[in-house]
This record gives sequence, structure tokens and C-alpha cells, in this order.
Amino acid sequence: MTGQRHLRLVVSEYAKHYNQHRPHRSLGQRAPDLLTEPEPPTATDNTRIHRHDRLGGLIHEYTQVA
Repeated sequence: MTGQRHLRLVVSEYAKHYNQHRPHRSLGQRAPDLLTEPEPPTATDNTRIHRHDRLGGLIHEYTQVA
């Protein structure tokens, strides 16, 4: 069921993803909220990647595993 509450949840989750995780090419592959952090390292062929799903799998977030 969708409604105003559901819309607020979806928009809130997307805003978090956009501002806290999604890489922006013009920001050196950093998210807007992470501009004070160094640029992320470049992945190599043997880099392990972890996937985190948001919004029931509609959005995928990837991070490198040390």
C-alpha cells in the first residue's frame, strides 16, 4: 500500500543514499556529506566488494572490504 507515509520513507532513504553514499564524479567519487574524507581507493582485480541493498533491493550500495 502506498500513501504519504510510504512516499516520505522512500524519499528519505533515497536522500540518505544520495548524500551519504552515492559517488559523484565531480566530487572525486565522494558523496556530498563525505567531502572532508579522502578520495576512495581504486579497486583492483582482487578487491572484495560488499553489496548493501536499500529500499528492498531497488538501490544497491557497494563498499570495498579490507
